[in-house]
Amino acid sequence: MKLLLPLLLFTCYCVHAQDNAIDSTQVNELDDVVITGQINKQHVDKSVFEVKVIKRETMDNLAANTLADVLNQSLNITIQPNPSTGKSSVQLFGLDGQYFKILVDNIPLINDEGLGNNTDLTQINLDDIEQIEIVEGSMGVQYGSNAVTGIINIITKKSSRYDWEIKPYIQEETLGTEYGFFDQGRHIQSIKIAHDINEHWYADASFTRNDFTGYANERQGKDHPFNDGLRGFEWLPKQQYTGKALLKYTGKNLNVFYRFEYFDEQVSRYDSLVRENYNSSTQTSRPTASDEIFYSDRMFHHLNLNGKFLTQIDYDISLSHQQQSRDIERYNYRIYTGEKTDVETGEYQSRKGVYSRGTFTGFLDSQKYNLQLGYELSNINGFSSAIAGDFDGENIERRLESYDVFTTMELPLTSRFSLQPGLRTMFSSQFDTQLAYSLSAKYDFNKNYQLRAVVGSSPRNPNYDELFTYFVDINHDVQGNAVLNPERGFSTFLHLKKSFHLNKTGIRLAPKFSAWYLDVQDRIELTVVNQSPLAYQYNNIDIYRTHGASLTNSIAYKRLKLDMGLAYAGQSKVLHSDGDYNDDYLYALQANGNISYNIPKWNLTTSLYYKYNGPQYQFLLDTTGEDTQFIRAEQEGYSWMDASLKKSFFGESLQLTLGARNLFNLTRIANQTLTGGVHSTANNGLLIGYGRSYFLKILYNLNI
Repeated sequence: MKLLLPLLLFTCYCVHAQDNAIDSTQVNELDDVVITGQINKQHVDKSVFEVKVIKRETMDNLAANTLADVLNQSLNITIQPNPSTGKSSVQLFGLDGQYFKILVDNIPLINDEGLGNNTDLTQINLDDIEQIEIVEGSMGVQYGSNAVTGIINIITKKSSRYDWEIKPYIQEETLGTEYGFFDQGRHIQSIKIAHDINEHWYADASFTRNDFTGYANERQGKDHPFNDGLRGFEWLPKQQYTGKALLKYTGKNLNVFYRFEYFDEQVSRYDSLVRENYNSSTQTSRPTASDEIFYSDRMFHHLNLNGKFLTQIDYDISLSHQQQSRDIERYNYRIYTGEKTDVETGEYQSRKGVYSRGTFTGFLDSQKYNLQLGYELSNINGFSSAIAGDFDGENIERRLESYDVFTTMELPLTSRFSLQPGLRTMFSSQFDTQLAYSLSAKYDFNKNYQLRAVVGSSPRNPNYDELFTYFVDINHDVQGNAVLNPERGFSTFLHLKKSFHLNKTGIRLAPKFSAWYLDVQDRIELTVVNQSPLAYQYNNIDIYRTHGASLTNSIAYKRLKLDMGLAYAGQSKVLHSDGDYNDDYLYALQANGNISYNIPKWNLTTSLYYKYNGPQYQFLLDTTGEDTQFIRAEQEGYSWMDASLKKSFFGESLQLTLGARNLFNLTRIANQTLTGGVHSTANNGLLIGYGRSYFLKILYNLNI
């Protein structure tokens, strides 16, 4: 960390010292073609939006299998695993998964809690992914509600250079110091088959099994018979199966692809409380425990048609039917015999429905200006059982229909200056009509400096708990609010960057400075609505603001690649819901860096990835003393590092990747914001990792 800031400053100094050097934009990023937020697919250098691209090469170097594996290294993104549920949530600019969307080929991905939001990153397999595109800031015009802090768009691979591609691989990982061929560790098997049938038709299919056997640490697994709190796992066992298929047709004026995905997951939770059932007359025991298994299933259908009609109108229309359900099985487990008794099953949470998005361009007979009209329709039926939240004993089922229309326009006012305004109108069966707007600008200065500015808005719709919670008994009164208004998000982003080629050294530099301001109004929080007896209700009352800046730099020299970044951001939460509040900004630092070096003679690539998450702070209401007051609570900062060696044999036919995750052997960090009081030491900290782990991946490429 101490070396990172001086190195960033040094490379920026080199940039300013080489104003007479020849620019090398053409050799730097021209291979990065992006589609996210664009009117037409184009090179990232031409985009009005600033789009971050995570390439397939990075995923392979990390031996990443899920989206959580790869996003863990990104600036302004914080991954938070939840060992008690098996899920991984994510924060972008300090706001959780409700405030940004996960897309697959521009289509929001459904999950058992939302459409595009609250997505479990460990449920997204990367085997057929070409690249990941990240746009930060409100994207309400392009992608509708709940795109407050940005979007993450996963672009799948839809072509091949060969007639046939067959790629099987296996991957074995330790979980900390725990590993066994069958009962411990992480075991992954996968195969992908792709066929370029002819000039018009392409097809592929893949299957992946990912078996995470659970991390016990000091616990003793499911067959531990004693009531000493050691039964079960610290990280829950999880088994996933993913099957995917794609069929694509390419014609003169019509391109069509159909993509299908089936996902199945089983997460097992073993209770630490053991009923020993001791029989004094026989001096024997028949221990039992109450356990749960969660089953998740996702079906994803996506049909896309794009092409041209009426000789000049370009269209891109997607139709999608998706569903994901999370079922629960509860039972009593007889530990000595392994039998299940008193089995109860039921649906826990689910979403299912249809979605369509279409864009149309080419209305203007002009080589200079471009107008896009679009629509987005969704009809989603959501379900939550009473046991999935603090509801009133009744299952909650709600259908939400939305009908959006939007327009955006490219206005290249001069050869250097371009504007892209946009407007979306959102009609909903649940909420009043809403508007989202955006204005993006790009200016090319002399010597190829590029300045981008993006201003935009997006609402955030209330979730199930905020709308329908009803937890009322003799000690509690916590209620949702069915007439909540959507939150209103607004953001401004500024990006300045340039690429340099230092002639005499052969070094290529690509520094970028970014600054932002993000504001969420009418933030929904739990408020006190009655003092005696004490009663709570969700209401639109609070405000969230953040501002910050980042400096990143990419350096390439021959076969060496180095990326570094530094971000410093402040967050302010105006907690009107607590009456007396503190709205000061609390600041946190993030830094990342990765380096890779390729040795062609040995067909070897070495990679090292580093991420530093500085201490995070928030104001909490301290009620432990005589006077109630706000104090600053801290979550400890930590560093994360991964490393890998990737070696190819027989050309590119056989590929071995050997590496380690969590080199600093991190497990928990201190967190005063956990329940138990800010002055209490009752909590054991926040679980972050399961210690230093090692992996080996063996992949075979058969290209015909």
